[in-house]
Amino acid sequence: MAPVHSFLGLFSISDDTSEIGESVEGEENQKVPCGPPCSTPVLSSLSLRRSVTITVLPGFSCCFFIWRVTKQDTKQDTGNAVLVLHQMEVLLNYLPLDQTVWTSFLKKQREEYSQFLREMIIQPGISKAKSGCSREDVTMEDHPLNPNPDSRWNNYFKDNEILLQIDKDVRRLYPDMAFFQRPTDYPCQLILDPQNDYETLRQRVEQTTLKAQTVNRNRSGVTNVSSPGKALNLYPSNEYEVMPSGSEAHWEVVERILFIYAKLNPGIAYVQGMNEIVGPIYYTFATDPNSQWKEHAEADTFFCFTNLMSENRDNFIKSLDDSQCGITYKMESVYSMLKDKDLELYLKLEEQNIKPQYFTFRWLTLLLSQEFLLPDVIRIWDTLFSDKERFHFLILVCCAMLILIRENLLAGDFTVNMRLLQDYPISDVHTILTKAEELRDNS
Repeated sequence: MAPVHSFLGLFSISDDTSEIGESVEGEENQKVPCGPPCSTPVLSSLSLRRSVTITVLPGFSCCFFIWRVTKQDTKQDTGNAVLVLHQMEVLLNYLPLDQTVWTSFLKKQREEYSQFLREMIIQPGISKAKSGCSREDVTMEDHPLNPNPDSRWNNYFKDNEILLQIDKDVRRLYPDMAFFQRPTDYPCQLILDPQNDYETLRQRVEQTTLKAQTVNRNRSGVTNVSSPGKALNLYPSNEYEVMPSGSEAHWEVVERILFIYAKLNPGIAYVQGMNEIVGPIYYTFATDPNSQWKEHAEADTFFCFTNLMSENRDNFIKSLDDSQCGITYKMESVYSMLKDKDLELYLKLEEQNIKPQYFTFRWLTLLLSQEFLLPDVIRIWDTLFSDKERFHFLILVCCAMLILIRENLLAGDFTVNMRLLQDYPISDVHTILTKAEELRDNS
């Protein structure tokens, strides 16, 4: 089985750039090369991003495998286990390379996020709650119908439009698994504090949404009012399940993260699909085996997501689509690479007028998060984030995905091929990543 690269396999974290040591074998077909024990808490970006050979059985989560190996093979250096588990935070430029400052840094960042919650959710919610009992906020200068961009009411309604879109998207986040519908083990006490009498995001959504109803009158003149969605069973039974008092679902935490991001970044605000980017990051942190990290998954996710979006945000800005940093250029880059690597397949897709934007738009914008199961998405991101040219490697992965199904594409017509590309048939991400590495090596 060919090797691939993964940041979760970075056991050697010293500044020594010599060749990695001998392999430590676990179960059959699972090998992880390990370096010398860590002698310093300070990492260098060079050693952090250095490639490490890993062999993982298809279908296994690399995160789970590496955690097992780390626990049994680095007993004399517990710092390694911590670093391996938190490579994502480091590679997304959240945690500093100097591990000795992590405690003070994390405390500062998490306090800053708490302040965001106070300023952008709690305090506006308190003002809105009070305005419901008083007419003081409704003046000749500022009132609910005021179109002035600086109007507090106008901003409130614009925020609600964004919030409704976020709410709609996060409720359906990864519907193939129940995780995001379940209650979090660490609900945000600042948000759920009964002492804070304010309008919550949940209440804002409920009060803003107009619920369509169907009115039926039977022959006896009795009127029956019902929700069409419920009558037709359009929604899963647990999709809108209300958590008991003092609890909140994981999707509500993700909703809060995206709302805060939109408020702090008004130039881009929220664009549909960002929920698919933040989901895997939050899942990784919210399932951390260490409760001290798990408890702060929300704040840590927010900053990691913000840093990732700083690199990936151009894909979500429509005015940049046709620029060299926009999504159109990246989609065309996939076909340019395919033309260089497999001319026959490229000409076939061109002949059938299958344009790259028909399928690569979703692949590139969402970092393949909708093409595979969540553990496999995390496995792909392991490799993607550890690569110095992470988004160039994504183009290699997309090209590899096409070449791996070339026989099917060459034999299929337009309809069959579009179905293949919209619902990618290969689930073994190890094979895809290995092929992408081969394409790069042959460049």
